[in-house]
Amino acid sequence: MPVNTELVGREFPPTPAYLVGREKVREFARAVFADAPLHTDVEAAQALGYADVVAPPTFAMVIQDQTLQQLLAEPDSGIVLARTIHGEQRFAYTRPIVAGDELTATLCVTSVRAVGGNAMVTSEAEITDAAGAHVVTATSVLLVGEDA
Repeated sequence: MPVNTELVGREFPPTPAYLVGREKVREFARAVFADAPLHTDVEAAQALGYADVVAPPTFAMVIQDQTLQQLLAEPDSGIVLARTIHGEQRFAYTRPIVAGDELTATLCVTSVRAVGGNAMVTSEAEITDAAGAHVVTATSVLLVGEDA
């Protein structure tokens, strides 16, 4: 198997705080064709009880990506980006991400499983706000191919 199985249980340091900007939310919403007004219009979001525009659910990937970069940079991981594809993604929200949130994420590798000569690496990024409250858990599965 190409991936170090000792990654299981490894937790990485929290990422630097990411300030969710209103324009970033709007840009992301346009990019993923999330055309509901609460993603782009402050007044529409406030009418629904939010402080500012609400990020589409997949926006959490922006923050989770910082944690995956930590994993990919780990010298003993055995993960080679050129042989890696993103196989699966899930999100479990406590509350939506809203412009103005200051978010950090902590990644933990939860599973490394052999599939043929390949490996499936599952990790969870716990994303919290400035007060330390849980916002979303982003679960990612990477499929890492064996050496050629």
